[in-house]
Amino acid sequence: MTAIPAHTVANLRDLGSIALPGGRSVRPGLVFRSGMLDRFDAAADPVVAALGIRTVVDFRTEAERRARPDHVPEGGRLLLADVFADQVAFGRMPVAAQLKQVLSDPAVAGRELGGGRAQALFTHAYRAFVISDSARHAYGAFLSELAEPGAGPLLFHCTAGKDRTGWAATILLTLLGATPETVEAEYLSVNPAVRQAFASLVEGFIAQGGDPETALAMIGVFPEYLAAALDAVAARHGTMERYVREGLGVPDQAVERIRERLTATS
Repeated sequence: MTAIPAHTVANLRDLGSIALPGGRSVRPGLVFRSGMLDRFDAAADPVVAALGIRTVVDFRTEAERRARPDHVPEGGRLLLADVFADQVAFGRMPVAAQLKQVLSDPAVAGRELGGGRAQALFTHAYRAFVISDSARHAYGAFLSELAEPGAGPLLFHCTAGKDRTGWAATILLTLLGATPETVEAEYLSVNPAVRQAFASLVEGFIAQGGDPETALAMIGVFPEYLAAALDAVAARHGTMERYVREGLGVPDQAVERIRERLTATS
């Protein structure tokens, strides 16, 4: 994976060049991941503007989108794929969708998320990535878009670009044949960029008496979070391929088109 220097788009990365077995790799320049695009400015980020993004897949909730709307690159289209829509409909806003609000109030964070509760909430959210109807619809739409014959470069994101986005990258890389070690390394590799993006909020949180461990649990990604989603896939479907076919409703032919399009040989 290649990190792309950007002034107005946090945590922007090209999945291209990630190594796959058999001397293969992910084809560069076709699929990107990032944090939200609310501050994207083509004039300030000509490198990003030159990527030729044709489709932006936004995994955020309606409230997140309303508070910080995406600035879509010129010529691009926006595909809304709300992973947490089911939970929001039942009045449960996952902590992954309100990081900035929680970090602004150490007292509430300590009461609601201290003592390991933050970690428990995140592992629950990751299981929901696999189980909930809205998440299955969102990730199915993401893969279906990648499988379109005329699809151009695509960027997918949530708010920080770590949890909902990290699971999307995990699904895709696993389908392309990446080893579990490669998948986990890619998932964890976003930590430095995310921590940098939230550094000022975390410093303020701690300065006001917030627990550093609670802050880290919210802004970081950890192997146990990813394992919760992978365990849900194994329990419900057995393999990622069956999860994609049965759970996400993406047919094998579409998966093969994704593999053909995104796999390069050396």
